[in-house]
Amino acid sequence: MYYPRSFLKFILLSFLLVSLPLLYALGELIFSLDRLSKQSREEVLQAASAGRSSRLLSEQTTSLERLARQHLILDDSALLDDYARMRQEFRQTIRQLALLPLEAAQLAALDQLGDTENKLHKLLVTRPQTSGTAAELTEGYAQLAEIAQGMLSATYQMTQRAIERLKDTAAQGRQKWLYLALATVGIALALAIVFAVLIARPIRQLDSAIRRMGAADFTHAIEVNGPQDLRYVGHRLEWLRTRLRDLEEQQNRFLRHVSHELKTPLTAVREGAELLRDNVGGQLAPEQQEIVRIVRENTLSLQKLIEDLLTYHQSRAMEPATLGPVQLADVVRRVVREQKLAAIARLISFQPALEPAMVVGDAEKLRTVIDNLVSNAIKYSPRSGSIEITLAAADGCAVLDVADHGPGIVPSERERIFDSFYTGAAPVEGKVKGSGLGLAIAREYALAHGGRVEVLDRTDGSRGARFRLWLPLAPVLGTTRTLVVRGSPLTIGGQE
Repeated sequence: MYYPRSFLKFILLSFLLVSLPLLYALGELIFSLDRLSKQSREEVLQAASAGRSSRLLSEQTTSLERLARQHLILDDSALLDDYARMRQEFRQTIRQLALLPLEAAQLAALDQLGDTENKLHKLLVTRPQTSGTAAELTEGYAQLAEIAQGMLSATYQMTQRAIERLKDTAAQGRQKWLYLALATVGIALALAIVFAVLIARPIRQLDSAIRRMGAADFTHAIEVNGPQDLRYVGHRLEWLRTRLRDLEEQQNRFLRHVSHELKTPLTAVREGAELLRDNVGGQLAPEQQEIVRIVRENTLSLQKLIEDLLTYHQSRAMEPATLGPVQLADVVRRVVREQKLAAIARLISFQPALEPAMVVGDAEKLRTVIDNLVSNAIKYSPRSGSIEITLAAADGCAVLDVADHGPGIVPSERERIFDSFYTGAAPVEGKVKGSGLGLAIAREYALAHGGRVEVLDRTDGSRGARFRLWLPLAPVLGTTRTLVVRGSPLTIGGQE
């Protein structure tokens, strides 16, 4: 599709095209009103002229009859002169009426009026006058007055017809304007929707690309369709995506190489410390055994840190092929068994309350999420404390709560504790060593499964922290659910 070079020009062009139907409708309305005004003016002028001429014709007919009667009685030639002048005006009035848009019957009445007056005029000027002539003149002028009165009524009817025509024209105009307004609004609305979609499409593409990059998803190429300036922004984002992808690959290679190079000497140091602890090189003094213990614990801590670091970077690429149905309660029981020795060492007990909850995901990565939450609770729980683990289903999600009786987490740190390498404030009982990656890994894996991890207050109001894990439940049989894995939707069918 063709786009202007500038996004601003595209918006202006869209506004102009949307306005064109409205401008056309406005022009058509003005033209129709002007045409109706001209038609009304003409109809009013014709009606006024017809009414004036008809009344004048009736008055002239009366005058002709009066002059004829006076002449018959007085036999004065001057009255004939007056009659001739009035007769000319009478003929002029008939000619004016004939110019109006009269019907055929009305034109025929005008012709009859003229012919009747001609006959009466011939009788009037005929000599000598007899009593029969006077009676014929009287009857003729009565007929002439009747015809003139009929013309007056006809012009009144013509005026009424003109008014009806104006009403019909106005009604037709209103109906036409209504249809035109509906059509114009519909066309303008359709154009507005089309251009809104066309304008929003490149913005949505930019927003989607930025969101994917913000989620560290550099696998999808960025393509922006639209005006040239927005396409240029899309090209620059694609360049940035490529650079970030290359940097991430370099970072992953570096971490793999460094971890490999660190693990080899670290393994040797740890194995040496194990041999010394087992008195393979001879009996050690108590001070030497303490040094060996410190070396062994620090090598184990360093190894755990390296493994957490690798796990954290692996959490950014969960393969959809590893997804499947997972019974979350079984995973929780497995984690409790694995953490049992660490809990016994600190005299910590577990209080599980687990309900069946089937989810869809990677079982091993879900185990990592729960293991990190439980191990975090063990580290921060006081000696001889307890950890409550509850699992239930709510609002279409599996809800797992892990609550301890440790120092708790202040509200200002509840978001920061999920940041990489953030360990938070040290507890009162002493410093707890950690890599600062466990909760970050838990959050990454939870987000990859379409869920989330959050920190809440304990429900009983006592001291301690409560972590809550939300995961979507597996769809029931015959339904599907779309699980978003790092920006890639994956549709999964229901299970028995």
